[in-house]
Amino acid sequence: MANLKLGPLPKLGTARMTITLPEPLKEELERYAAEYSRLYEPVEAAALIPHMIEAFIRSDRGYRSRKAQAARGQNRQREVGTASRTTRSESGGDSA
Repeated sequence: MANLKLGPLPKLGTARMTITLPEPLKEELERYAAEYSRLYEPVEAAALIPHMIEAFIRSDRGYRSRKAQAARGQNRQREVGTASRTTRSESGGDSA
């Protein structure tokens, strides 16, 4: 039998958030939770939502690409800031 894409849930710290779902999606989520409970361990449908969102975000190539570009931009800014501080300190600082 095929495993579900979600797999066993890790134990992590949590933050509470309230969401609203269309009824057909809620029903599908409950069916998914029932199948998950049958394959792995009993679980409430709501407990699956954060893990599904995390899996979705990890699989979104466009988001990962933009996130990597933003990180590269921040690294460049840090490098420029560090280089300018090093240059000032090597020249004796900003003496007037």
